[in-house]
Amino acid sequence: MTGPVLAIDQGTSGTKALVVCSGRGVLGAGSAPVTVRQLAGSRAEADPEELYASVLAAGRQALAAAGEPVAAVGLANQGETVLAWDPATGEPLTDAIVWHDKRAETVCAGLAARAGELRRLTGLPLDPYFAAPKMAWIRRHLTTEGVVTTTDSWLVHRLTGAFVTDAATAGRTQLLDLDEVAWSPAALDAFGLGGERLPEIVDAGCHAGTTAAFGPPLPLTGLLVDQQAALLALRVTEPGTAKCTYGTGAFLLAATGDRPRRSEQGLVSCVAWRLAGRASYCLDGQVYAAASAVAWLAGLGVISGARDLDRVGSSVADSGGVTFVPALAGLAAPWWRADARGSLTGLGLDTGPGHLVRALCEGIAAQVAEAADAATRDLGTPLDTLRVDGGLTRSALLMQAQADLSQRPVEVSAVPDATALGVAATARLGLDPSLTVEEAVPAWRPATVHEPRIGPAEAEERRARFREAVDALPQRPAVAP
Repeated sequence: MTGPVLAIDQGTSGTKALVVCSGRGVLGAGSAPVTVRQLAGSRAEADPEELYASVLAAGRQALAAAGEPVAAVGLANQGETVLAWDPATGEPLTDAIVWHDKRAETVCAGLAARAGELRRLTGLPLDPYFAAPKMAWIRRHLTTEGVVTTTDSWLVHRLTGAFVTDAATAGRTQLLDLDEVAWSPAALDAFGLGGERLPEIVDAGCHAGTTAAFGPPLPLTGLLVDQQAALLALRVTEPGTAKCTYGTGAFLLAATGDRPRRSEQGLVSCVAWRLAGRASYCLDGQVYAAASAVAWLAGLGVISGARDLDRVGSSVADSGGVTFVPALAGLAAPWWRADARGSLTGLGLDTGPGHLVRALCEGIAAQVAEAADAATRDLGTPLDTLRVDGGLTRSALLMQAQADLSQRPVEVSAVPDATALGVAATARLGLDPSLTVEEAVPAWRPATVHEPRIGPAEAEERRARFREAVDALPQRPAVAP
C-alpha cells in the first residue's frame, strides 16, 4: 500500500490540489484561481507564469491542510492549451493559447484537403480546438524559437527538468498516430512541424522526474490529461458506461477498450491512458461552454453565479418556450462548427430570469445527450448510465435536465474533483507498478442518482427544438490570421 499522494489538477479557470490516501480518502485540499483573458476574435490567453504559480500555491495549500508527508505527486492538465518556451531556461516565449481559442481557424482552413487523412491517422477532426493548429499558428505568427508544446510538458519541465508528455495528452495534439501511440511524421508534416523537438511520450503512471517545489524532493509519478483522469476516477473503464465532467466546458467520454474505435458519429477517438505500456481508448464528445456559459449569464446580472441556478431556475415550471444554444465558444461534437455563436430564441415580454436559467441548463444537457447518443451508435451498445463530476453537478436542476434529456440515470460523484482523484490513481501506479488499476482507483459510490422524470417522447420533442435552433445558427466569418 502506497502512502498519500499529492494530486494536482491544473485547469482552465484554476488549479485544484488534493492530498489523497487510498485508505483514508482526501486528507487536504487547496486551490488557486487562474485568469483567462477573453479577447476579440474568439481568442483566449493565459499567463504561463500564473499557471505555474497556481500549481505551487494549490499544492502547498493542500499539503499544509493535510499536515503529513506524501510519497509522490501527480499532475493533470488542460489538454489542448499550448505555448512556446525555452527548454534551456524554462522561460515562456509566448502566452498560453487556451484550448477554446479559435485563432487557428486559418490553419485548419488551409489543411481542409487533408482533413480526412488526419482524422483517420489521429482520430481527431480538423479543428482549432486541438493543439497542433495552435502550435502551427504560433510558429507562423509569434516565434520560431524554443519548443512549442502543450502546457503539461512546460509545467513538468519547470517542476523536474524532464521533457515529457503522457500518451493521452499527446493524443490531444492531432500529431499522434492513434494506432501506434507515437508521434506521426505525416501529421507533423501536414502542420509544418516536422522539424520540431517534441517531448517523450510516457505512460500515465511513470517516473517523470523529481521535484522539490513543494518541500522535500518528491517523485512525479502520475501524468494524465484532465478528462481522461476523471474517466479513470469514475471507473469508466469498460464499454457500456460513460462519464461527463462539468467544468468550464462539459466533456463526455465513453470507454472503448484496448482498440481505438474511429467514430462515425462526429465524436473524437482518442487514447484514454497508457499504463504499463498498454493503451486504452475512448470516444470523446465536447461541450465548449458549461460553467463558462453560467459565468456569462452571471455577468449579465441574471444570476450571481452557479449557486443561483437552482434557486432562480426553480422559480418557474419550465423554460417558457425559450431555447438557448450556449455555443459561446463554438460547437464541438457532433457538429464541429468553430464558427458558431450562441443563440436565445422564443423570448417574450413574459420571459424572466428563471426561464433563461432553465433554457441554459437544457441547452447544456441537450448537447451532452447528443454526444451520449452518438457514442451509443458508435459502440453499438447502450450506455446504461451516465456518471458525472465537476462543480456544476451541485445543481440538481442541471442534473435533472441531464437525466430527462438523455433518458438515462445520472450518477453524481461524491467528490466533485474526480480529475484529481484520477491523477492520484496514476501517481500510485507509477509509484508501485505492482498495483492493479482496480486497486489504485477508489471504489465508485455515487452521492446522488437522478432518474428521468419525463418520457422519451417529451425528451425527443425538447431535443428536436434544440437541434432546430442549432441548424438555424448563422455562419460566422473566419477570424483573421
